[in-house]
Amino acid sequence: MRQGIQTFKALSDPNRIRILKMLQVKPLCVCEITEILELATSTVSKHLSILRDAGFIVDEKDGKWVNYRIDESEWNRYSAEILPLMEEWFNDDDQIRSDREKLEAVDRFAICNA
Repeated sequence: MRQGIQTFKALSDPNRIRILKMLQVKPLCVCEITEILELATSTVSKHLSILRDAGFIVDEKDGKWVNYRIDESEWNRYSAEILPLMEEWFNDDDQIRSDREKLEAVDRFAICNA
């Protein structure tokens, strides 16, 4: 039951839902997520940590960046079952649509090197 509760707690914050919806489009680094959410880097890092601990995302080092992506393994059966459903959820939400527009324009080379 502990893993299930952790999974649902991870989904209880709108910013974590926004992050998951962005990562369903493509892997992102902290700089890109911070830029889109307009939150402090420390806040975004905490959200990412919660999502990682719940089994929704994984991180991978890529040179100077750490990229976050959806965890497609099935080690956490709760996230493995919820993530496919989330592909369809919230797509008509104004905030999610706005995030997707920003996602198309965000450039890690411009924002991470600033």
